[in-house]
Amino acid sequence: MRRLRGWLLVAMAALGVAVLCGSVARANPPEVQKNGIAYAKGHTAGHGKPGGALLLYHNGGVMTGGATIKAIFWGSSWANYTGDKELGIDTLYSGISNTPYLNTNREYTQSGGLQVSPTVSYQGHSVDSSSAGSKDPGTSGVLAEVQRALSAAHVTPVANGYYPVYTDIPRGSAQYCAWHSWGMIGTTPVQFGFFFKLDGDAGCDPVDGGTLGHSQGLAAIANVSGHELSEALTDPRGSGWYDRQGAENADKCAWTFSGTVSIGGQDWKIQGNFSNNAYNNRSGYDRAGCIQTA
Repeated sequence: MRRLRGWLLVAMAALGVAVLCGSVARANPPEVQKNGIAYAKGHTAGHGKPGGALLLYHNGGVMTGGATIKAIFWGSSWANYTGDKELGIDTLYSGISNTPYLNTNREYTQSGGLQVSPTVSYQGHSVDSSSAGSKDPGTSGVLAEVQRALSAAHVTPVANGYYPVYTDIPRGSAQYCAWHSWGMIGTTPVQFGFFFKLDGDAGCDPVDGGTLGHSQGLAAIANVSGHELSEALTDPRGSGWYDRQGAENADKCAWTFSGTVSIGGQDWKIQGNFSNNAYNNRSGYDRAGCIQTA
């Protein structure tokens, strides 16, 4: 997702990441702590073009231990859901560890030279069939949902945890498909993501041609799932890697593809990620620097 710029970044520095409120850390207001969004088609102009800008390191951490992932499906429609999205997301995350796709993030390091790990441990998914509302609940709302869902599933949050929340909220007029952010559950730092329901949404559709065995709704959330996971690994808490305009590695290659990637024994149409090395070597597909596998 693209990071917010200008006074919002100043506000982040002034306010900090989160403040404790009971056992859940209240996230900063959504416009501050959402460090960016995966824009829909037609809303990407000026939001993360490769240009000539390399990703820059901002002296914070990357996920050197990989990610422990538990997906959360939130919304009343999930109670009787019979489609392919739950199983498809399980297949994606359970098969994505150490793939050529996740290897696209490995060149990014933190202080001391430790690099992003492409190793992922997947804990399956939980379903919360309570209402998710009718609009993006913001970072504080999603963080609270992550805590509720993990508690209900008797799962202890971990510092390298990444908790993607898939809602049944249509995108509507929002200009984005998904986002990722971070916060605290008790004393544990966590990373999480938010995803709209993208069924029938042309603005967030990777258009896999219907030949890969996935419904359009699954193909759409799978593509932005790769986008947000890559950014959570390389910029988990807002001080990792992004360019001087605030674009993270997936932003710079949004809605560009080079064929499909193999994950969990299936082919998926998932966008590539920006590589400083590829850009410097004038390699990569479409726009110089974008790579889909490494």
